[in-house]
Amino acid sequence: MADTVGKRLWAIPEGYIPGHSTGSGAALLSHEAACILNAGERDAHIEIMLYFTDQEPVGPYHATVPARRTAHLRFNDLREPRPVPRDTPYASLISSDVPIVVQHTRLDSRQAELALLSTIAFPVE
Repeated sequence: MADTVGKRLWAIPEGYIPGHSTGSGAALLSHEAACILNAGERDAHIEIMLYFTDQEPVGPYHATVPARRTAHLRFNDLREPRPVPRDTPYASLISSDVPIVVQHTRLDSRQAELALLSTIAFPVE
């Protein structure tokens, strides 16, 4: 049954990485993350495409989530084909060759009063 948990295509229509942070260290750095659960018996090969309001899409970015594991992919750490721009709204489509579950999380530490947002991504298929 774990091989059928999730979907193969997920959408996160709202993305934004603040350009600065008030916290110090990686734990308090403003960031966006896709938290991915692969409950199945095969590794999940992930592709992420980014969409913008005023420029062509960028991607795919690639990641692998091993079978029966979870991964927290920070969009801040995506480098190829190019780093994700800061202070720029974007949306993302996350596709996988096996069913996965995707949760979207943002930490906004531009102010001393931190803001954390987390929600399930939209399962497309």
